Amino acid sequence: MSDELLYSQDQEELRTAVADLLADRAPWSAVLARTETAEPYDTELWKALGTGIGAAGLLIPEELGGAGASLREAAVVAEELGKAVAPVPFLGNLMATELLLAAREGGNGTAAAAEDLLRGIASGEVTAVIAIPFTRSPDTTYKGRVSVTPWPPREAPHPARLTGKVTSVAGAQTADVLLVPSDGSIYVVQASDARITPATTLDMTRVLSDVEFDDTPGQLLAIRYEPLSQALLSGAAILASEQLGLAEQCLKTTVEYVKTRHQFGRAVGSYQGLKHRLAQLWVQIAQARAVARHAASATGREREIAVAVAQAHCSAVAVQAAEECVQMHGGIGFTWEHPAHLYLKRAKSASIALGSPTRHRRRLAELVDLPTS
Repeated sequence: MSDELLYSQDQEELRTAVADLLADRAPWSAVLARTETAEPYDTELWKALGTGIGAAGLLIPEELGGAGASLREAAVVAEELGKAVAPVPFLGNLMATELLLAAREGGNGTAAAAEDLLRGIASGEVTAVIAIPFTRSPDTTYKGRVSVTPWPPREAPHPARLTGKVTSVAGAQTADVLLVPSDGSIYVVQASDARITPATTLDMTRVLSDVEFDDTPGQLLAIRYEPLSQALLSGAAILASEQLGLAEQCLKTTVEYVKTRHQFGRAVGSYQGLKHRLAQLWVQIAQARAVARHAASATGREREIAVAVAQAHCSAVAVQAAEECVQMHGGIGFTWEHPAHLYLKRAKSASIALGSPTRHRRRLAELVDLPTS
């Protein structure tokens, strides 16, 4: 087995720390209860995860206060968050971090601004998200839905004003800073200066919001879009690991249930039809683990291929695992009081996030020179 598919001791220790925190602070009953409140995101949990464990600054270099880790470590965190369907903005903050890291290396005079934000993220003082629709695929060109006009020189230091609306932004409710693509560039906007309206969404543990700008001050961060596509590609890779964790948890809880649920004098899990379905799901999850780990490890052109494969496979496996969880729990699996619907809603919504499986299969065909129609 390739080393990239294995977990190091440090990664397993990180997994244990995250799992213990989530078991204590985010059991499914607490997650379900929070969905019925006006604040679905758990800011205290995010603070404990982001600063206590250091998940917010995993990718940030040590000289800026971060852990200097890689996507492989971030993928481990995502797996555990998927198992708990935890209501925290980890994915959006990670993509924003990747964009800031790329902007820092861009050499366009904005490195200092990017570094200041990265220090804030690492310390837990700042949570950032990219103001882009959550369904946007990494390989598609995004020209932005926000217009920019020059700011009067006398009102420096803000060099621009932004006007427009971006729909379905993940994590905007908890963000301190918005990274806004517009006119071929990316701008930094304080979230408090924008109008953020929660949208009605299927997944109540990952709220999407509409973000409006009305002559809102913005600071130039990057003058090219390449950092954006790379940030979304990293997000898609980490989303695959989240979907892997979700699928694993669905399989685990379903197996535990069919072992104890009896019908006609025997455990329902002893019926051959159910055993075959669960065995097939186990194989698909094993495959999902391989492609998700590869997506978090690959570099260069191979990275695009690995992410396309991971998203095309893991999205479908997560949905199937959640559906089997609901169905094999019988009547109780269809009730609001059971957590199965939380997993199904997360799996369904994640399956169209950062590109649908169909979109990723088409992109894979393009990358390996296969006909797409």
